[in-house]
Amino acid sequence: MFLSEPALGILMLVLFLIFLMLGFPIAFTLMALGVGFGYFTQGDSIFNLFVQRTYSVMANDVLISIPLFLFMGYVVERANILDRLFKSIQLAAGWLPGSLAVATLATCALFATATGIVGAVVTLMGLLAFPAMLRAGYDTRIAAGVVCAGGCLGILIPPSVMLILYGATAGVSVVKLYAAAFIPGLMLAGAYMAYVVIRAMINPALAPKLPAAERNVPIGTILFALATSFLPLVTLITAVLGCIILGLATPSEAAAIGALGALILAVAYRNFDFTKLKDSVFLTARASAMVCWLFVGSAVFSAVFALLGGQRVVEEFIMSLDLGPIGFLLLTQVIIFVLGWPLEWTEIIVIFLPIFLPLLDHFGIDPIFFGVLVALNLQTSFLSPPVAMAPFYLKGVAPKHVSIDEIFSGVMPFIVIVVIAMALLYAFPGIALWLPNYLYGG
Repeated sequence: MFLSEPALGILMLVLFLIFLMLGFPIAFTLMALGVGFGYFTQGDSIFNLFVQRTYSVMANDVLISIPLFLFMGYVVERANILDRLFKSIQLAAGWLPGSLAVATLATCALFATATGIVGAVVTLMGLLAFPAMLRAGYDTRIAAGVVCAGGCLGILIPPSVMLILYGATAGVSVVKLYAAAFIPGLMLAGAYMAYVVIRAMINPALAPKLPAAERNVPIGTILFALATSFLPLVTLITAVLGCIILGLATPSEAAAIGALGALILAVAYRNFDFTKLKDSVFLTARASAMVCWLFVGSAVFSAVFALLGGQRVVEEFIMSLDLGPIGFLLLTQVIIFVLGWPLEWTEIIVIFLPIFLPLLDHFGIDPIFFGVLVALNLQTSFLSPPVAMAPFYLKGVAPKHVSIDEIFSGVMPFIVIVVIAMALLYAFPGIALWLPNYLYGG
């Protein structure tokens, strides 16, 4: 053997990055590299490991909630509930400076709690809210930034699928993760809205007020719109999250309640049929299969990587830097930020985070706190060029005259807001840890 086992582990990681850049399917690349290097060094025993890892992933109770939450989100999306929600919030927020942008962010935050699917939220709001803001005379950049930033909130705000995957990967309670992410999620959404309102007050030309006829709507009309669109969805979301956070149901049980509630809501709005149900099931199955096989591939790859000693090489390198807890957090967050350019959040969570997780104990870092930091950081990975998924989602549905450079320019202030939110979380960890500690003990 020309290379030592730790060197083979590092070579395996490098080859994965090369194949990733060449466009190979990620899950099957992970499995192929894991089995290939495992067979070369461990012999036939690698096949037993592959079967065991596959079974352990498929039998993971935490992951059952993923297809149920995805189904809930796709049903809400296909039933056009988002359209009703946006119009009702638009009526209620008409008196605010930048009211359309505020309504867009509020709709994104609520829809994020129902789906957590970034591409779906950005695309739908790009078709619904973005043209409405442009017609109202909004600056293209601020309108684009609002849609992209708001659409990414589902990564952080519960019931985030990302937090479920992190919980399964790190072996921590998803319930505590949801409680920890709740306040930072609201804080980030509130900061986005405050920024838009302040910009509109300083320079009204960026976000002009709606015509008087659209602002001076009878209070009865506003209340009826909120009662028939805003209130039902909020009630469903509150019931799902409340059951989880208060310990009345497991995430999987609450997700099942949410899926059933979404179906009832869609039927009640009389905007759901068998075709839309079939589409929702198909999209759920496709996304769930992708996540599941990615998890299997990551489990095999990580196991072989550790067997070869690659994990030990990474740990020794980080330890040799003689970092404190803050230095370690900054290093990991910079690496995650850079990885967010070429990779989706699922790959970052299941492939690269397991490299850092064993070091959390050494540096005395709470894995719940670390998970919320990662979720905040991944907001930037969806927004920051050159490989920013949210701007490209929006560009795909935006009018032809809107350039990708304008969209990138529009998201920059929101990236700054995310960085400020991360700095606040570093300085005051209680923002994330107070609620889970209060509900479940320290």
